[in-house]
Amino acid sequence: MPARKNKFKARLKTNDVQIGLWVGLGDPSVSELAAGTGFDWLVIDGEHGPNGLRDILGQLRAIGDKTQVVVRPRDDNRAEIKQMLDIGAQTILVPMIESGAQAAEVVRSMKYPPEGVRGVGAALARASGYNAVDDYLLTANDEICALVQVESRIGIEALDDILTVAGVDGVFIGPADLAADMGYLGNPGCEEVQAVVRDALNRIRAAGKAAGILTSDLLLAQSYHDMGVAFLAVGSDVGVMRVGLRALRGRFS
Repeated sequence: MPARKNKFKARLKTNDVQIGLWVGLGDPSVSELAAGTGFDWLVIDGEHGPNGLRDILGQLRAIGDKTQVVVRPRDDNRAEIKQMLDIGAQTILVPMIESGAQAAEVVRSMKYPPEGVRGVGAALARASGYNAVDDYLLTANDEICALVQVESRIGIEALDDILTVAGVDGVFIGPADLAADMGYLGNPGCEEVQAVVRDALNRIRAAGKAAGILTSDLLLAQSYHDMGVAFLAVGSDVGVMRVGLRALRGRFS
């Protein structure tokens, strides 16, 4: 029996735009609810959300097969990436990538030898069905999806090198941090930032990699959709809940 098919990774190779939602509240019930609302993928955010290893494990179980899951760890720590894979994450989005060499190390962290250096502990892992998936070790690499996040001026300058790294399946542009680094803190929608964002997305696509981005600005989201980005997050659990609750309360002012 091979490793579970990564449907998110498979669709990156098509012309489909996969629509996603950021999940940062750290609650399995919220993730379970979000998973049943039709989004193609959810990001469980371990960088900014209060999500540790066991929090992410609980959410992976709650989501199950309802949708595809991307896990964002705090950084490119090799041991943490290994643990995320072992508990069942197949697609990892690593933030703050600023060089081709750093991206290559991310890929190495996610792949078993000889392609990488992921530690072999599948007999203890949820990812292998606790050793019930006979061919997990031999097939896991094919179903692992490595996404790297570029969100600084240094990262943008290194983008061409990052795009040459074998094993990087997609590059995600982080507009909020990029805007801050460019001197436009809190204003990722300004034209100066958006010019850099659009150029980066076009370069990613031209290199044959999947391009991704997050925005809660629906006009910007539609423009990215029209560009043909492969994976597009259009909001967050926090944002949707806050807007919805305020709108509901506002009806009875």
